[in-house]
Amino acid sequence: MSLQVSVQEALIYTMVTMSAIDGIISERESRKIRALVTQLPVFDGFDPAQVPAVAQACGKMLEEEAGIANVVDLVVACVPQRLHETAYALAVDIAVVDADIDQDEMAFLDLLRRKLNLDRLVIAALERAAYVRHMA
Repeated sequence: MSLQVSVQEALIYTMVTMSAIDGIISERESRKIRALVTQLPVFDGFDPAQVPAVAQACGKMLEEEAGIANVVDLVVACVPQRLHETAYALAVDIAVVDADIDQDEMAFLDLLRRKLNLDRLVIAALERAAYVRHMA
């Protein structure tokens, strides 16, 4: 993969892909992405005003052949291993925002967790924590 993005941009690619995977980026998902970028320490120093441009670049990549796989490969290449769990947690946070995780979203999460080589117990914990945070 020749394209390089910053760690923060790669994490945003993860969230945007999760949001766009079902064909619609809802307003709730967009607000959640912006909130996470402005609140989480991993985004310290990143200008939140850049989120739309990063999202647009991610969208262009997703439109390409094998776009989803290319995004995941980019995330794996640009996010250090110590933040692999963070990348997955961010994707899950976006998935549960709308409380309806469809097959495409499940397939993306499966691909992401396999490529990030995450432990099953860690996956279960991250998924449960996201679900509990978004319960009504």
